[in-house]
Amino acid sequence: MSQEPLGFAIIGAGVIGPTHAQAIEAAADAKLVCVCDVIEERAQALAEKYGAAWTTSIGEALIREDVQAVSVCTPSGMHGDHAIKAAEAGKHILCEKPVDISLRKIDETIQAAEENHVWLAGVFQNRTVPEHIKVREAVRGGKLGKLVLGDCYQKWYRAHSYYASAGWRATWELDGGGALMNQGVHGVDLIQWIMGKAARVSAYARHLTRNIPVEDTAVAIVEWENGALGVLEGTTSNYPGLNMRMEISGDDGTIVMDGNAITKWAIQGEEAEEVGEAEEGASADPLAINSVGHVAHVEDLCRAIRENREPAITGREARHAVEIIKAIYLSSREGGATIELPLSYDDDGPGITSKLGSARLEW
Repeated sequence: MSQEPLGFAIIGAGVIGPTHAQAIEAAADAKLVCVCDVIEERAQALAEKYGAAWTTSIGEALIREDVQAVSVCTPSGMHGDHAIKAAEAGKHILCEKPVDISLRKIDETIQAAEENHVWLAGVFQNRTVPEHIKVREAVRGGKLGKLVLGDCYQKWYRAHSYYASAGWRATWELDGGGALMNQGVHGVDLIQWIMGKAARVSAYARHLTRNIPVEDTAVAIVEWENGALGVLEGTTSNYPGLNMRMEISGDDGTIVMDGNAITKWAIQGEEAEEVGEAEEGASADPLAINSVGHVAHVEDLCRAIRENREPAITGREARHAVEIIKAIYLSSREGGATIELPLSYDDDGPGITSKLGSARLEW
């Protein structure tokens, strides 16, 4: 006898909410049963498109017995609070990137999920791309020999209209930063997933073209725990925007990726592999995100629930990229000083105050 699909509620029907709705609709073993948004018209429109119920109250969404999991799609600085509410209601969680903009809040969210015996899964859809998985396996399997360089360049573009489209964007309080925390977090997560953890960073972050309190341009030098060095660049300031590019080199080979395409695969002792051609992605258009990776995330969480095992990207895994970005902000505040990882914070600590804006940037 077949089992009923797992019911999902979407919390937040803004830009990324519809992508989650598409993913839930396409995923095996999942069904969208409720959409929640504080803007009534937005909740209703998305819900009716998929034959789901809608509400403006997160409490009403979380009390539903037909909801087993929620997709948290609200502004970044609200992710942790909403995920904690979901955990306390006994609902499993698929949380958009980042899990939160504060390491402290991420840790509280992880704790809430563990205490309430629910799974917390992070969203980093680049990890689901077959080419990225292939690159990681090659790097982690030692095919490139001793790793020397691991670089990620995410030179994207966002027009002023993007920042004006919602009051929470480009704010320390709810976006947690700018080009790095909102867009660059994808590249930071992907390169550290492939290279391994970062040991230290030295960085500069600036707002050079947009009248915003957060950075639109950031550059960092990173030393990976394996001894390799690297460059991380994240922007939303350069027109027309380029695909994310990764370059990974060792003393036995080099792999280059442009977007999701492997454009160079040169490994000593192996025949040169046929390489692909890059396709345009979301480098200039935030709506140019397809739901393929999100489908994989939804299906993975469903299997995790059924099999009672951790999802592929746990809260602790999703935390790594935020920690690196926090270290970059801290280094920039200190004039490019070298910041050691992992970061630590005291419960009564003052947080990080960024020179990019007057608002305090919390740990």
